[in-house]
Amino acid sequence: MRNPAACIMLRGPSMLQHEISIPVRDLDAAGKPFRFPVRSAWLRGALEGTDVRAAEDDGKLELRLSKSGADVVVRGALEASVVVPCARCLEPVRLAVREPLSVLAVPSPPAGALTDEDEGAEQADLIPYDGETLVLDDLVRDAILLGIPMIPLCSEACPGIRPQPPEESATPGPRIDPRLRPLLRLKKSTP
Repeated sequence: MRNPAACIMLRGPSMLQHEISIPVRDLDAAGKPFRFPVRSAWLRGALEGTDVRAAEDDGKLELRLSKSGADVVVRGALEASVVVPCARCLEPVRLAVREPLSVLAVPSPPAGALTDEDEGAEQADLIPYDGETLVLDDLVRDAILLGIPMIPLCSEACPGIRPQPPEESATPGPRIDPRLRPLLRLKKSTP
């Protein structure tokens, strides 16, 4: 069940739809819990362009957000199911992704206010927000992708891709490339 303080922002037909956004004005230092479904339909769009597909069932995102000045502390857990190709046999594998989340959201500086030092100081546990609304779509997508094992396997005993047996031919012996038959005839005709 979605928290009533959380909202979906629609910014016209040409703008993106944000699935997981929270107005910062509703937060305080004590913190508030939020619960969002991670809809498989949204996840399909978020994972577009990757080998990862969303499973049919929805996941969930449980968060506790608290405000410290203009910064927002985000802590929680993400659960979602995805389908990836097995690294050995390439058959689809269903994986349950369970990832803890812990980040600090800081207001984005105005355009042109960044120094060279600020641009190079990207940190994994900091995310920017516009000062009014915290959008967590990218954080959720990244957490899902990072929660997938580097080498996903359908089973530890997976033998991998097996070569297909050659088709039985009418002539016994090895199959010969038809382009090499004139050379074979030459070989047989020389004493």
